[in-house]
Amino acid sequence: MHSLLSNNVYLAAMDPVQKWTLGIAVLTFAFYIGIAIWAKAKSTGEFYIAGKGVPSVANGMATAADWMSAASFIGMAGIISFAGRDGARYLMGWTGGYVLLALLLAPYLRRFGKFTVPDFIGDRYYSNIARLVAVVCAIFVSFTYVCGQMQGVGIVFARFLKVDAEAGVLIGMGLVFFYAVMGGMKGITYTQVAQYCVLIFAFTVPAIFIAIQMTGNPIPQLGFGGEYKDSGMYLLDRLDGLSTELGFGNYTEGQKGTFDMFCITAALMLGTAGLPHVIVRFYTVKKVKAARTSAFWALLFIAILYTVAPAVAVFARSNLLDTVSNKPYAEMPSWFKNWEETDLIVFDDKNGDGIIQYTGRTDKNAAELPDLEMNELTVNRDIMVLANPEIAKLPNWVVGLVAAGGLAAALSTAAGLLLVISTAVAHDLVKKTIKPDLSEKKELLLARIAAGGAVVVAGYFGMNPPDYVAAVVAFAFGLAASSFFPAIILGIFWKRANLPGVVTGMVVGLLFTAGYIVYFKFLNKAAGEDEWWLGISPEGIGTFGMIINFVLAIGISLATKPPPPEVQHLVDRVRFPRKAFVDEENE
Repeated sequence: MHSLLSNNVYLAAMDPVQKWTLGIAVLTFAFYIGIAIWAKAKSTGEFYIAGKGVPSVANGMATAADWMSAASFIGMAGIISFAGRDGARYLMGWTGGYVLLALLLAPYLRRFGKFTVPDFIGDRYYSNIARLVAVVCAIFVSFTYVCGQMQGVGIVFARFLKVDAEAGVLIGMGLVFFYAVMGGMKGITYTQVAQYCVLIFAFTVPAIFIAIQMTGNPIPQLGFGGEYKDSGMYLLDRLDGLSTELGFGNYTEGQKGTFDMFCITAALMLGTAGLPHVIVRFYTVKKVKAARTSAFWALLFIAILYTVAPAVAVFARSNLLDTVSNKPYAEMPSWFKNWEETDLIVFDDKNGDGIIQYTGRTDKNAAELPDLEMNELTVNRDIMVLANPEIAKLPNWVVGLVAAGGLAAALSTAAGLLLVISTAVAHDLVKKTIKPDLSEKKELLLARIAAGGAVVVAGYFGMNPPDYVAAVVAFAFGLAASSFFPAIILGIFWKRANLPGVVTGMVVGLLFTAGYIVYFKFLNKAAGEDEWWLGISPEGIGTFGMIINFVLAIGISLATKPPPPEVQHLVDRVRFPRKAFVDEENE
């Protein structure tokens, strides 16, 4: 009775936004759990690759949900809203990378017929050493990536359900543990279909409302390039004016160096093609043709969110500047105070006048902007998408829907990554390397135990993240680009690539990239662009790591013995299946 009364008191104390968020979250969570129970994996084939029985359209939706993580839903538009044109590196890198993956790698990897990237590398480079290195790389990249997802879950719970971010991460861990451990790839796939529907609806509905509100155009992709209300001024021109008046950079002009922009975009693009949780998606369909078709559907589903994101960024930035700049703190709306409680918005009244001076002036540029007050407001960019409906005064149910969408985006990718980790441990490390006679039943149990352990580690990193959600995910892409991408490309398109060259390239490329990121993000956080090597940020250093990998892999391969004839023939069979069949017949 006491527990029931306490629950009633807690519910009564909730504001309308919390109630809507809790209701939608509970409903969607129950749906995900129901799907996991229905699609429970009964064999290793179902646990690893869903029994190769997923229809192309469903696999396309699942791939899109797997791909559009918290970084895409929460972080990308947030970064664009602050960085302006510079934020295009995420749009170009992630979208271009998926096209590269779909056209250049997916069909060949699917034809190879292995469960995982370490499986491909182990067989292609004819060694368990290569397989072990690939396992380490897969686990390292996946844990870095999943850190950003758990961080996103914590942000959503902290604001909308008013629990500690750590408690939010624990709730997310419990949910992912349930349907990832029970359902495996089969359960995750159909759960991700549902999560795609939730996240895309949650991302586009507020954008449509705000596009109508601000420009009168219901199509966000067109609205943000139109006129602002009935002012006769284009929305982007108005935003440029607001930004420069407050000392920020011109929104539609880039501030970041061209070379660094190139390196970040390349790292994101090429890292995409090496991400193990996306590649494994192409094994869940029946045929190579179905892999191509599902890649097309995934690209279409991804494009919906990626073309809306710049509009959401512009709407959110414009509304934020209108709401807070040079306004009395006492008159701030409830959403501002609610986000303050999470410490993701911080107001420091430096001159004691009670007015919010939200400007671009900092200690570094104070001499250039002497007429501006010192900035008094710190806004975490990860809140922009989540706070956008509240800033625009949309209905409470829309705010709750966006929160549910953020959770769906984070949890869908987290589940895929955790499966990669569990598969790498159970299948690639134990079954293929340590204990080949392991029974299927024991392998399935080990995979579930590994998934459970991965959830715990991922939760820890989600509670102690090194940077913003999108930046953390960018590190994962850099690590994938510097380790997996050269090994996969050379393994498919160059028969001469051998074990010593590729393993050396993977190890050195990964260590170089990881070392650079750790140094500038953990050991020397205060370092700025002047101290970066050649002006390359930690987000973009994966491009150089990849180049080092390629140079070592090719150079050492040419200086050592070529792969065995059967391995070279295997490459022919993967790339030219008809020619290889004719050659075999002639032999």
